[in-house]
Parts: sequence; C-alpha cells; structure tokens
Amino acid sequence: MLDISPLGGLPEVKVIRPQRFMDERGFFSETWNEEAMREAGLDLHFVQDNHSLSRTKGTLRGLHFQSPPFEQAKLVRVVRGSVLDAVVDIRHGSPTFGHHVSTVISVDAWNQILVPVGFVHGFVTLEPDTEVVYKVTNLYSREHDKGVRWNDPELGIDWGVSEAEAVLSEKDRNQPLLKQLDVDFVYTG
Repeated sequence: MLDISPLGGLPEVKVIRPQRFMDERGFFSETWNEEAMREAGLDLHFVQDNHSLSRTKGTLRGLHFQSPPFEQAKLVRVVRGSVLDAVVDIRHGSPTFGHHVSTVISVDAWNQILVPVGFVHGFVTLEPDTEVVYKVTNLYSREHDKGVRWNDPELGIDWGVSEAEAVLSEKDRNQPLLKQLDVDFVYTG
C-alpha cells in the first residue's frame, strides 16, 4: 500500500510513503515498485541510483537539475538522518514558475519525494552523518549538470541555515540566480 500526495502548491511534486512491515527483527519495506507506481499514475523508469553521505549538519546540496536531453526525474529518500528538501519549478510558462515547496524527509517519517523533470532540487542536512539515496530517470551527464543558487533571494527558500553556517561545495556556492539561467523546460499544461 502506497500513500502518495502532492506537496503544497506544486501538485506535480509528490510525497510518497511506502508501507513498512514491522516485527521483532526490524522492518521490511518495498521502497520502489514500478508496476504499483504506474497503477498510481506515476509512470517512471529509473536507470541509476545515487547515494550521498553528508557528515556535517547544515550541509547543503543544491539546487540541481540536468538539462535536456539528459533531464531527470528523481525519487529521493533518506536512509539515515533527516533533511529539509526543497523543489523549485523552472518550467517557462508555468503558473508556478519560480515557486518552491519544501518538506522534511527522514528515516523516522519514512517518506520520499518525487521531483519531476523541469524542477530543481536540493536539500540541507538536519543531522550529522545523514545519508540520502535517490533514483533518477536518466544517466548523469557532466555537460548537462546545472543548478540554481541555493540562496537566490527571488526564491525565498528558508533553509534554516545562514550563509555562514551552510556547508557548500564551490560549485553550489557559485550557481547562477534563476533569472540568469538559460532554462530548457517549457510548461505544457
């Protein structure tokens, strides 16, 4: 049994809660089932799994996306710790262009977030030694790896960390603002 619901003002972004079967040994959970997801209206085929470890609370990764023809949808979950996850609509012509939603993803909540194509994604760790696992629908391409600056004032994302506290890669620190981005995604209704 799956619990799938839209996240806030971006209905294309979904929160998914797979069922967990608990007993004295621990638990079992089917975190992805292509047929069950297709029956629920999510027809995706994942081709790559990624796994990140962030040692420090306040590590910020994002905001990232890949441009066509290597665009990716992502299914993101936390296997240790917790993150504040943020998603921004970057589809030209969309009524929600530049709008964002955010939610906490954690082991305790056992939730996942589905980030569709045409949205940028990022997260900040809320605990040390947080591990994030995510599936993507297209292979990684360095040439198509792009991003938006995490603290773009026009986005207004409250990450819960200051610029001084955020642990960032040099790449993420120097991403362009959304208004400087040459976006390849178009809203189709």
